[in-house]
Amino acid sequence: MRISRAEVEHIAHLARLELGEGEIEQLQNDLSKILEYVALLDELDTTGVLPTAHVVVKGDPLRDDETRPSFPTEDILGNAPCTQDGYLRVQAIFPKRDR
Repeated sequence: MRISRAEVEHIAHLARLELGEGEIEQLQNDLSKILEYVALLDELDTTGVLPTAHVVVKGDPLRDDETRPSFPTEDILGNAPCTQDGYLRVQAIFPKRDR
């Protein structure tokens, strides 16, 4: 199947592409070859052939949320250079301003 120049220009317009003369001809050839290959694949008899891959994942790949104990705060903050009231103490990022 040969794609026309007008179709290539329409596709380029929809994709918001500015193509030069050589690019239009190259794209016309490339798209025509792709369509010819797809037409060739359509001729294959695939009855009885099960699909081997899916674009969409079947089922829920996420695990259920469940609460479980975490590490004690003292252990987490044990190696911190500076803590205050159970939190990490860090240097201020923004300087204090007088109001």
